Amino acid sequence: MTRRHKLTLARIIAAAVLLAAAHFAPLEGVWELAAYLVPYLLVGGDVLLRSVQNILHGQVFDENFLMSVATIGAMFTSEYAEGVAVMLFYQVGELFQSVAVGRSRRSIASLMDIRPDFANVLRDGETIEVSPEDVAVGELILIRPGERVPLDCVVTEGRGSVNTAALTGESVPRDVAPGDELISGTIDLNCVLTARVKSVYAESAVARILDMVENSSDRKARTENFITKFARYYTPAVVFAALALGVLPPLLMGEPWAKWIHRALVFLVVSCPCALVISVPLSFFGGIGGASGRGILVKGSNYLEALSKADTVVFDKTGTLTKGEFKVARISAEGMEPRELMRLAAGAESASTHPIAGAIIDYAESEGLDVPEVRDIEELAGLGIRAKVGGHSVLAGNARLMETENIPIPEQSNEAGTVVYLASDGVYAGSILISDTVKDDARETIDTLSGLGVRTVMLTGDRLAAAKSIAAQLGIDETRSELMPQDKVTALEEIMASARGTVAFVGDGINDAPVLMRSDVGIAMGALGSDAAIEAADMVLMDDRPSRAAEAIMISRRTMRIVWQNIIFALAVKLIILVLGAFGIADMWLAVFADVGVAVLAVLNALRCMNVKNI
Repeated sequence: MTRRHKLTLARIIAAAVLLAAAHFAPLEGVWELAAYLVPYLLVGGDVLLRSVQNILHGQVFDENFLMSVATIGAMFTSEYAEGVAVMLFYQVGELFQSVAVGRSRRSIASLMDIRPDFANVLRDGETIEVSPEDVAVGELILIRPGERVPLDCVVTEGRGSVNTAALTGESVPRDVAPGDELISGTIDLNCVLTARVKSVYAESAVARILDMVENSSDRKARTENFITKFARYYTPAVVFAALALGVLPPLLMGEPWAKWIHRALVFLVVSCPCALVISVPLSFFGGIGGASGRGILVKGSNYLEALSKADTVVFDKTGTLTKGEFKVARISAEGMEPRELMRLAAGAESASTHPIAGAIIDYAESEGLDVPEVRDIEELAGLGIRAKVGGHSVLAGNARLMETENIPIPEQSNEAGTVVYLASDGVYAGSILISDTVKDDARETIDTLSGLGVRTVMLTGDRLAAAKSIAAQLGIDETRSELMPQDKVTALEEIMASARGTVAFVGDGINDAPVLMRSDVGIAMGALGSDAAIEAADMVLMDDRPSRAAEAIMISRRTMRIVWQNIIFALAVKLIILVLGAFGIADMWLAVFADVGVAVLAVLNALRCMNVKNI
């Protein structure tokens, strides 16, 4: 509890003691009024002041105005105890809400702990402590045990473990060695590491994460915007309704003024919309905070709301459902030795950064193959590579490349994996099967989504047989294969056209950025994904586990259930008490429950959004 909260609590306690003293003191007339006025001003002075300030700024109809009019009216009708009690319980509710909001904010603000305070830079043989913003790409930094990794970098010396829990939600440390990448915000546990910086602080993972968190409240959900607009029109409407309730019966029917003014004041207290205005944003804030604790960063409550309505989730294959760790599984050569085929393939793929090319090059290096001279490398988008390798014109790519070049190939097998076809001097030379393995939690992800009633689709540039094999292994509902990058957007639009709810897309590669942007909710496979994918996405999974996407849907649905529980509960109770108050059945104490009591219960319910451990 903050100092401000403690001061408010002290005022409430003091006012409650003075209220009890005034109630039991044998006072009459002006002395009785003075005895009640002291606790009233002590606990409600700031509410009266805010109400006056808001009126001077043209903001008349808010909860401060409602409480001020209701309690001042009670004091004027000699209902002193009720007037003080209304203000007292209102402040209790406000204190409770403020503490709850602070707790929810701290759950997200805890992410701010990942911000590095300094970096140890190795310059001119010395270790200098500088701000992370002052470190350039390519410089060497020293990371000691217990220190936070200040920038995205690559380990050059040292072996040990790092804690990634603040970013990924994973409690299991990750082992690192020379050549491994380190993400800013992780903590060095037990070793001295030297690493080379690969990006400036502004482009680092930790900077992007903090930017997402700080700006998440700017993107409000439709429900949240509706409540804001509702309160804007609802409050003045109930003020005029209360005015009519207090004035018209005495004027038109000769009823006693005191009775109807009291009913109007009860009406005002009940109608305060604070339960909705506080609990709905708090629910979304709690949902975003709870998700962040699971390594799921949400860029705004509007995306949380949209994801709750998702009935279809579309996955990229490589790096999303599969590990993207490719290995050569089979070599089929025609008219030459397998080793010669691999020499040509390694030469053609030598300039490519694609994971499949990397698998071929790694195999050639492990076998000690001598790669011939390579010239005139031409990358054919979505097809493969054309290059001069050792004096031969070599083509390496998919079946469409061979078809484009009118080179006949054997009938494709049903083996799981990606086939790279090769041709030398216009003649088919053989094929290489590159296999990938599915992620450990991929099957669990699809099963969970199916249990939630969500249809799953996989989009891939891989061949049909390989795609069907992975889809059958995981239980995916629909598969679309052999897609060029631009085809994925078209395929997604077709899926969105047939979907009943919203469509989420989960991907990690740079070629996924257009699809992430086109989907209703784009989910990027976080820290290890490409910068373009993370920028384009609406949510970021800070580890490489696709099961986080299923968790995100469960969190979003639970958040929306709690939001609607609060809306329905608050409106139903207020409507009942408003009607009872208008007929004189409900008194001021019941009105206090309908306002403060409902608000406290709604806030307590909203705080459940933060508890996602059992999701």
